[in-house]
Amino acid sequence: MRLPLDAGVAVLLGVVSSISIFHFACALDIPLEVLDHVNIEQLPTITAQSPSSLIAFPFDESFSMKCEAKGNPEPKYRWTKNGHEFDPYQDARLIKDGNSGTFVIPNKGNLIQYQGKYRCYAFNELGTAISEEIEFIVPLVPKFPKEKIDPIVVEEGQSFILECNPPKGIPPLQIYWMTLGLQHIEQDERVSMGLNGNLYFSNAQLKDSRTDYCCYAAFPRIRTIVQKTAMSVIVRSTKSISDSESDSDDGANKILERKPSLLMPPRGQTEISLVHGDKLELECIAEGFPTPSIEWIKIGERLTDRASVDNHGKLLTIPGVHGDDEGKYMCKAKNPHGEAVHYFHVTVEAPPRWLSEPEDQLATIGSDVYIKCMVSGLPQPTITWTVNGQLLKDAPASNRKVLEDTIFLHNVKANDSAVYQCEASNRHGTLLANANIMVMNLPPMILTEDYQEYAAVQGKSVVMHCKVFSSPPSTISWTKDDTTNSVEGPRVTVHENGSLEIHSVEKEDMGQYSCFATNTEGKFAITAILDIKDPTRIVEPPQDLRILRGTTAQFSCQAEYDRSFRGDLEILWQKDDAEIVFNHTENAGYLVEDGILQIINVSHKDQGKYVCIARTPLDEDTASAQLIVLDVPDAPEDVTLFEHKNRSVKLKWIPGDDHNSPTNEFIIEYEENQWEPGRWKELLRVPGNHAWALLKLHGHVNYQFHVSAVNAIGKGAPSEPTERYRTPPTAPDKNPENIKIEGHLPHEMDIIWEPLLPIEHNGPGLEYKVSYRRLGVDEDWKEQVVKRHSFIVKNTPTFVPYEIKIQSHNHQGWGPKPKVVTGYSGEDFPAAAPDDVAVEVLNSSLIKVSWTRVHKDKLHGHLGGYRVNWWRLRSLLNSENVHGEKQSLTFPGDRNHGMVPGLKPFSEYSLTVMAFNGRGNGPGSHPVTFRTPEGVPEKNPILRATNAQKDSITLVWAPPLEANGIHTGYLLQYQLINDTADVGEMHTVNITSPNTSRWVLESLEPLSRYKFYLRSCTRVGCGPPVSEEGSTVLEAPVAPTVDLRQSSTQPSPSTPISPVANATLSSLVPILYNISSSVSDNFAKISWILGNEQKETEFYVAYMNNRKGNWKISEAVNTSKSFHIIEGLEPGTVYTVRLMTKNWVDNSSIFEDVIRTRGTGLASIHGGISTQGWFIGLMCAVALLTLIALIACFINRNKGGKYSVKEKEDLHPDLESQGINDDTFCEYSDNDEKPLKGSLESLGGDIKAADSGDSLVDYGEEDGQFNEDGSFIGEYAGRKERGSMEVKGTTQITA
Repeated sequence: MRLPLDAGVAVLLGVVSSISIFHFACALDIPLEVLDHVNIEQLPTITAQSPSSLIAFPFDESFSMKCEAKGNPEPKYRWTKNGHEFDPYQDARLIKDGNSGTFVIPNKGNLIQYQGKYRCYAFNELGTAISEEIEFIVPLVPKFPKEKIDPIVVEEGQSFILECNPPKGIPPLQIYWMTLGLQHIEQDERVSMGLNGNLYFSNAQLKDSRTDYCCYAAFPRIRTIVQKTAMSVIVRSTKSISDSESDSDDGANKILERKPSLLMPPRGQTEISLVHGDKLELECIAEGFPTPSIEWIKIGERLTDRASVDNHGKLLTIPGVHGDDEGKYMCKAKNPHGEAVHYFHVTVEAPPRWLSEPEDQLATIGSDVYIKCMVSGLPQPTITWTVNGQLLKDAPASNRKVLEDTIFLHNVKANDSAVYQCEASNRHGTLLANANIMVMNLPPMILTEDYQEYAAVQGKSVVMHCKVFSSPPSTISWTKDDTTNSVEGPRVTVHENGSLEIHSVEKEDMGQYSCFATNTEGKFAITAILDIKDPTRIVEPPQDLRILRGTTAQFSCQAEYDRSFRGDLEILWQKDDAEIVFNHTENAGYLVEDGILQIINVSHKDQGKYVCIARTPLDEDTASAQLIVLDVPDAPEDVTLFEHKNRSVKLKWIPGDDHNSPTNEFIIEYEENQWEPGRWKELLRVPGNHAWALLKLHGHVNYQFHVSAVNAIGKGAPSEPTERYRTPPTAPDKNPENIKIEGHLPHEMDIIWEPLLPIEHNGPGLEYKVSYRRLGVDEDWKEQVVKRHSFIVKNTPTFVPYEIKIQSHNHQGWGPKPKVVTGYSGEDFPAAAPDDVAVEVLNSSLIKVSWTRVHKDKLHGHLGGYRVNWWRLRSLLNSENVHGEKQSLTFPGDRNHGMVPGLKPFSEYSLTVMAFNGRGNGPGSHPVTFRTPEGVPEKNPILRATNAQKDSITLVWAPPLEANGIHTGYLLQYQLINDTADVGEMHTVNITSPNTSRWVLESLEPLSRYKFYLRSCTRVGCGPPVSEEGSTVLEAPVAPTVDLRQSSTQPSPSTPISPVANATLSSLVPILYNISSSVSDNFAKISWILGNEQKETEFYVAYMNNRKGNWKISEAVNTSKSFHIIEGLEPGTVYTVRLMTKNWVDNSSIFEDVIRTRGTGLASIHGGISTQGWFIGLMCAVALLTLIALIACFINRNKGGKYSVKEKEDLHPDLESQGINDDTFCEYSDNDEKPLKGSLESLGGDIKAADSGDSLVDYGEEDGQFNEDGSFIGEYAGRKERGSMEVKGTTQITA
């Protein structure tokens, strides 16, 4: 809504600028929107002018006298120079600007004629505006006058002054005193330069005589330095001084010494007046001998803290003076002979300053106008009023009165519009202000756009504008939604400029608002529309992070905002109040995506405050987080050695940055260049709050040190190394440690010790004195000096105690008194065997052995413990003696019993016990024979389900490797499992024949899955089960039969095979009957019968050495051949054989069997070996060899031997075999290098017994120890892997 403005209104309006020294006050401009509707004339206004001081520097090309103004009609210009009219257009050398009053003075010489003070006048029909006065200064080139200066002759001790008298020029002025060689004249308390540039000498010395004192004056603004003629000074030595050259100085000084007097200021009291803000400089330079000192005092109060004393105490400076610095100051020059004083009276004045600057006014016709101009200053400024650039007396007006600092205009008319100037000045400056007085009547004009839309965020403030131009001023009112009631309330404010502000806006504030402007000349209105938005709010602000340098930091910032701003929300990031600009060069370490800021490879410069800004076009929300970068500490700095002593030095340092993790400690390391140059070793650690350390050092070492700091992150880099510090040689500080006394032979004692480190030698020539004597025997110490770190005492009694001490020595002397240690001489083998050896059989694999301890006199050394040796004589299943390998178990300490596990059930054993010491084993006890009772069989090595039919499955298995008793048969169990969680009833079949290796289960459910369990049994019970799963089929062709009568098979112990129903085989699978296998030592024959209706086809024979695990496949075999020979087999080896339809091994096969080739010299399963001729011959040869061995043993025994060869080796081994190895002490002595036992020899039961299946964990903890109650305390190696039964093949095949 916009109410129209009456057209045709002509108004006279003047605008005059208010000008200060360096500032144009804003003129009362007519808005352009008004000018579009009303033709308004305007007074001229100065918009630009040159500075108040314009210096014509010689190196500038031209100088612009600028004067620009605006007005309606366009202003014209005129100039005055030094108060007289000046027309630039009358001087052809000046360059004029036709669009303004500006003219340019070119630098073409004769600039001096343009020097002066200029003022610009901009005028039109309505009035005149004037500029500030512009002074154009043409500096002359400063020069010292050419003059001849006579030498200055002065007596020694008298004062003199070298005058500079610099030429005038553009400030600032800088003065230097130098020689012709440009060497500065040294200044001090005696010689100094004053503020006027003169060089003052308080008293002359002979060294002051020279001929090239030069004063240089520098004018930086005009880039000029000038030099005064060199001056000469001659200092004459007084006669009194010359006559006393050989006397003391006191005699000469009495003639020359005098009290001070002032050279500057010369006399009386000095009055100083400064402008507020200037720098106060008070100077006192005194002469006298000795050279006086200067003291500064402010009378009645203390000097301000801003005061400073310079120029060797001769210059008092106070910057930025103000009223408090006024007062009386005194300088006092004094020496031992008196003092001189001078007073300064300081006053602080001020240039003019506005108290009330005249203001532009818009007045209505008939009103009264007051123009006020109030200024302050010291001295009080003088005020001059002008109107349109004319003095008031030259432009009289009947309705105008001047009342001191105020002009009063009564009942103004339109033609009273004018520009009034107020100029205030004192000796320190001038102020000029222009006041535009406009007299007019105008109806309201609302300059704000109609139907302008505003948006505000809920809870914030909104301002709706209503900019009005009118005279007299309009009354502003606001309404909402076409109501007549004004908008009011505690949250509503209508400002003087007409704007409506609503605080803490709510959704209810949405709507349409109207602004009405009314005065005596008319009325006007506009409409504004207000929309309220939801605020932007960060709901997931970034969190403070403490992160390691080199890792990735991640800040998240998620915000909620008004839906209307969808697509306009932007997430910005700042670091330390500076916006992060994301590009690929400068900030390549930052990644931003979906409000997540990632800082890659964080470094120390990334530490700081990060601010997330969620910004919409209307509002924003911020959240901040701190990123603290953690790192190891920086290297300490300024590492310095101090307080050097012979064997110690102090080290200090300045800690480096700890990078936000407090330093826990400092590590001091050293390096020496004699023994291990370049290798740094730790010397000392000190707490993190220390910055020095006392270092205790070794002698005769050239040290250098560095320091590292450690915090929770880690150890920082070391500091730079210190300078080297060499300590003098000294006697050793310590003696050898860790002395060991050993006896490897019965009549020797080995003494071994830990040698001193090279750095501990403390000097050259290190050696050791070894002293020893028998303990408890009254005899002197025997001594021996050696350089190595071992010594052997020979011809000692066996195992007797000795006292030993070892002392260090070098060229500087002996080390400290050594400590005495006790040890024993060499040990010998124990001389006696344990008696009363008894065996208590606890179960089929465990026995308890007890004995009587060997007397300590027979031990001949430190008792190490007892060793039990046993060996298996034979299995009770047959009468053959197998004489198994000897096994042993060690029981450390002084014991009389022990537990021996891991025995074979149903076996006969022999056992001996012996003591041992550090030398070795003693003689064994008399052998004790015992038998273990019958046990349960081992787990069957393999169980296979094959030949699956609709209601039956054939099971094939191998007998147990160890029956551990008389094998009585098998216990077979099975149950239905299918694929559900429920299982069927367990069925049991007792198989009473131990020779059975195949069983057909019938009356099974078709197409069902079963699980089978098989256990081998003895008279004691049944062993652990082996399990297998198999499935019946729905329908199947005639199944192949497996004939084991011609098969000597041994199933693989470790290759699981899952049966597959025959119904799943394709029509290409040959139907074979009566599949059988027969074996020899190096080949096997696979036979079959082809089905009557079966066409000839081909298949493949695959076989695998179960020990090696590698499959081999034959060429294609035609089913019409009825058999296939597998050649190249190894004797006594278990193989898995499969008939397959493909030439690669997978999980399907026609037939699978496990066979074992015959071992060389062993009978087959079908015949006893006792009927073979070759076996009878072999047995005869063995009997003959046994007879020869018995005869040899009998002869050896008659010569004094106590036992058979075998037993003698077992009971009293030689020195080499009886040495006790630390690595195998208290271990089961069965040797891993011996051949594997438990290899299968045949299927007929002639299988060599393997080690017992009992495990150590059956008898105690994993460390294999039992308690003192007689249980097992030693360790033994577990039974060996049965390598002959190992199957390495990984492919599973289904039969």
